[in-house]
Formats: sequence, C-alpha cells, structure tokens
Amino acid sequence: MRNHAFLVGLGIFLSRIAGLVRERVFAHFFGNSDAGDAFKAALKIPNFLQNLLGEGVLSASFIPVYAEMLAKKHDEEAARVASVIGSLMFLLTSILVVLGVWATPVLIDVIAPGFTGAKRDLTVQIVQILFPGTGFAVLSAWCLGILNSHKKFFLSYVAPVIWNVSIIIALVAWGSKQTQFDLAITASWGLVVGSLLQFLVQLPSALRLAKKVRPSLAVRVAGVPTILKNFVPALFSRGVVQIVAYIDNMLASLLPTGAVSALAYAQTLYLLPISLFGMSVSAAELPAMSQATGSVEERNVYLRERLQKGLQQIAFFIVPSVLAFVFLGNFIVGALFQTGHFDEYSTQYVWYVLMGSAVGLFASTQGRLYSSTFYSLKDPRTPLKFAIVRVVLSTSLAIFMAFYLPGILGIESRWGAVGLTVSAGVAGWFEYALLKLALKKRIGKTELGLMFQTKIWLAGLIAATVAFAVGKWFVPSHLHIIIRAVVVLGIYGIVYFTCGILFKIEQASTFLQKIKRRLG
Repeated sequence: MRNHAFLVGLGIFLSRIAGLVRERVFAHFFGNSDAGDAFKAALKIPNFLQNLLGEGVLSASFIPVYAEMLAKKHDEEAARVASVIGSLMFLLTSILVVLGVWATPVLIDVIAPGFTGAKRDLTVQIVQILFPGTGFAVLSAWCLGILNSHKKFFLSYVAPVIWNVSIIIALVAWGSKQTQFDLAITASWGLVVGSLLQFLVQLPSALRLAKKVRPSLAVRVAGVPTILKNFVPALFSRGVVQIVAYIDNMLASLLPTGAVSALAYAQTLYLLPISLFGMSVSAAELPAMSQATGSVEERNVYLRERLQKGLQQIAFFIVPSVLAFVFLGNFIVGALFQTGHFDEYSTQYVWYVLMGSAVGLFASTQGRLYSSTFYSLKDPRTPLKFAIVRVVLSTSLAIFMAFYLPGILGIESRWGAVGLTVSAGVAGWFEYALLKLALKKRIGKTELGLMFQTKIWLAGLIAATVAFAVGKWFVPSHLHIIIRAVVVLGIYGIVYFTCGILFKIEQASTFLQKIKRRLG
C-alpha cells in the first residue's frame, strides 16, 4: 500500500505543483479582479461534471467491481465491463456537454447570481468554451479507473500536469498582449486543449491493460448492473459534496468583488494536502480493499488493518498542514501568489479565508478514507446519507456566517468569505463522525489512538511555534516573500520531523528512511 500510495502521492504532487504554478501565473495577471472572478466561477460548472461523473463516481462504483474481477482472473469479463462503462460515460457526457452549452445562461444565474453586466457575459462565454473540455476530463477519469485497478497509479495522477501546462502557456504567451477579459477567454481555450491532451496521454496505456475494449452498450453484461446500481447513490453522494462548493461559490458571488477569487485561491491550497495525503492513500487503498476475500470476519480484520495504517499515514501529514495554514498561511499564500495584481493586501485576505478552510481539513481527509472503505464494500448509500447531512448543515451555517455574522461582529462584509470556509469545515466534522460511527458498526472499531494523536499534534504545535517566532522576529521583512517562506517553512518541516523522531512516531522514521533510500 505504501509504495502505491507513494506513486499516487508523487503523481499528485507533480500535478499540484504545476497547478500552483498555474495559480501564481493566474494571480499575476488577474489578482482579485472581475475577470478573475468570472473565470473562477465559470470553472465551477465543468469541474462539477468532471468530479461528479469522473473519478469520484468511478471510484465508488466501477473500480470495486472491475478490480474484483481482475483479482479473480476474469480478464475477459473485466474487459467487457470496461467497454460498456466507457461507452456509457462517453454517451452521457456528450449529451450533457451539448445541453450544458445551450443552458449556460441559466446555469450562470444559479452559480453566480451576483454577477451582472459584462462580468456575467464573460462568465457565460467562458463556460460555453469550457464544456467540451469537460467531456475529455470525464473520459480521462475512465482511464484512471482502469489504470488504478491494474495498480498503475503514477500516469493517471501525473497526467494533469499537461492540463496545467497548457493553461500556463496560454497565460504567459498572451498575458501582456490582451486585456484581462480577453485573456480569460484565451486561458479557457488553453484549458480545453489541456483536457484533450490529458485524455490522450492515458488512453494507450488504458487500452493496453484493459485489452479487447470495444464500444458496447450491452448493459446486461455481468458486473455492469452492479455498477449501475451503485452509480446512482454514488452520483448523488459525490453530487451533494460538490453542491457545498457550489453553494459557497454562489454565496461568495453576493459578497464584494474578490470574494470568489479569494475562495478559489484558498481552495487550491486547501485541496493540496487533501490530494497529496488523503487522496493518495484512499486511491491506493480502494482497489486493494475491493479485492478482500475470505469470511466476513477475515475480510473485516483485513479492512481494519488497512484502514488503521491508512488513517495514521494521513494524519501524520495532515496535522502539520492544518497548523501551517493557521500559523504560517501568510508565508504560504504570499510565496505562491503575491505578484503583479496580487498584492500584500490580497495575501492577508486569502490567508484568513485559508484559516477557515483549515477547520475541516483533518476531518475531510480522514473521512475520504472512511468513504473509500464503504465503496470497497459496494455500499455507496451510507456515505450518501451523511453527505446530505453535511450539505444541509453547511448551507445553514454558511448563510448565517457569511451574511449575518460580519454585521454582528461589526466587520466588513468581505470577511463573509471566511465564514463560508469555516461553515464547510464544521459540517465536515459532523460527516466524519457519522462515517466513523457507521463503519465501526460494520467492520469493528478503528482508532488513531490518543497517544498517537497527542504526539503528532504536540510535534506540530512545537514546530509551528518555532517557525512563527522565526518568521516574526528573526527573518528580515525586507527579504522577498519567497525567500522568507522557504526559510520559515523549511524550519517548520525540520522541527516537525525532529520532534517526530524524538517522540518515536513510526511514520516519521519510515518517511525519512524512504527519502534516504531514494536519494542513495
């Protein structure tokens, strides 16, 4: 599991680094402007379909069935299943892309009701351009499902590098030659080209591994009915989670200019540890968990062991991520985005929004692995129920914290963006608690352990305190923000791992040994 998780993490790391470079370039040209708001809002609709129909749903419905067939050496049946699911995804996505382009004006009024005039018109135009790229992104997720089931993790998770590079090239090549509104259109076309390339780079390997893949709509092929049966609850489960982000985006559009962009910048950083540490472990574990055999008790013991190790591996990296966002977020945001139109004022604003995101970071990453365990049991309905609870609670809190709480506290309305991220985090903790309790009833108790949690939180707090003090009193403020960030975050990492070794945390020793082996 650890090697597979490492490959997933490495692929995600490279793609996320490319994504951060893309965001820095974007921030340089757009800052927190109307054009930046329009592009970020427009991107939400294609991303919704990609996340809904792509990796999320395939992880919950396709991979468990396909991986189980491979484990039983039923390769021809697995190929037929892959053929039917790929054909259905292509057909469904094609229909939704056509309908989406036609219905874009209505969709904009739903996701960004606060946009008017030229800002709204630009958002409509960008969405209509982006929709075709969504189809390629969904088909890329089909390739990912096949590759992951065959335990080929790196290519599928590094492929988004091409997507990011395509957008970066578009921004750099035309950034100094066009207005912000025109550049937003150019970046949209770069995104579509990147989506196509991301699909094409994975397709040959997916076809080679799946073998005998042919277009087919034979939905009664063995395994397909199970996938389709689980597809609907998985679709709604992933859908309601995505709805949280869309509601936040919609509410942010009603706040002063810059709130939508600030929320997007913060989410980029927030998703980095979730992807690197939560998704990498969950993605590696899902095929392995799906192949569990034996009696019910033997299967449950196997799942508990894998879940326990996965939870500890995630927690070891997520805890310092949470504390870094809270104590050192100004250095992180400044180093990545502070350039051009993105000034120090913007850095402070995004940092506070990022602090709100940190509230639910631990729960979201741990909950992802719990959900994957349910998916491996071919039970997407339980995560669906809890996701609905999360949406209802998050929306209720978001309305209060974004629009009423700033007035009660006597602060500017733009700080309502912080309330949006805090409300999502609180709701995430409720969902996490429900998932944990339900899985305990299903397979038995799994806990991180009080001693383990005490050690990692204490190590993180010591490291954060030292790094914060160094950044505030010892690093000259006249140095470039990137240099200051490298010094402060470098000290933070060194102190955290040193404390991990001193506290005899297994994950710290294991991680450092891996680094030594790979460097040696």
